[in-house]
Amino acid sequence: MIRLANVAHDYGGRALLTGIDLHIAPGAFHFLTGPSGAGKSTLLKLCYGELRPVQGEIELFGQSLRGMSRDGLADMRRRVGVIHQDCQFLDHLTLAENVALPFVATGRPVPQTDLRELLAWVGLAGQAESLPPTLSGGERQRAALARAVIMSPEVVLADEPTGNVDPEMSQRLLSLLVELNRMGTAVMIATHDLALIRNAKAQVSARVLRIQDRTLQSAGADL
Repeated sequence: MIRLANVAHDYGGRALLTGIDLHIAPGAFHFLTGPSGAGKSTLLKLCYGELRPVQGEIELFGQSLRGMSRDGLADMRRRVGVIHQDCQFLDHLTLAENVALPFVATGRPVPQTDLRELLAWVGLAGQAESLPPTLSGGERQRAALARAVIMSPEVVLADEPTGNVDPEMSQRLLSLLVELNRMGTAVMIATHDLALIRNAKAQVSARVLRIQDRTLQSAGADL
């Protein structure tokens, strides 16, 4: 579905990632690790076309990112759910309205039954009418997951989805992502939480990748 071949990226002329080869296949589960500033968020953005590489090729669902039109890229992104690290919401809209925004942005009617079922799945049915400032960190992260998957994406990319919650909530979020993967959705999680990775590997066949020295390496048995 998503393939990177010999991809490089830099900031202000300083090399951040070089020679990156990655293939996210249907139903795959990947973890992406590495020290702060190594380029985990940048790599995720490359995977869904938010950033363009300075070198190499990126294919999204069989189509080259090179030369893809803005409309073509927008259509392609609907097949990718993204959970951002900052987890931003529109504070004047209810939780349910925030989760439904991907439908609103594309001018499509919101499937209310599916929305209710999705909020129940992430354990937020009782907070549907709550405003974002009243939500806890864990509730915001689960709402972000719901928003990322409301359009039934084929792959979910999550940037430190458990970075601001306690261990119990981390495991709850992980369980939701594992369940999503078992239903056929590919998942890639960028995280520095090695305990989370170890717990996940007991539940699902996960490949662990590490950004080190600007390249992407298999973490293997190091974890």
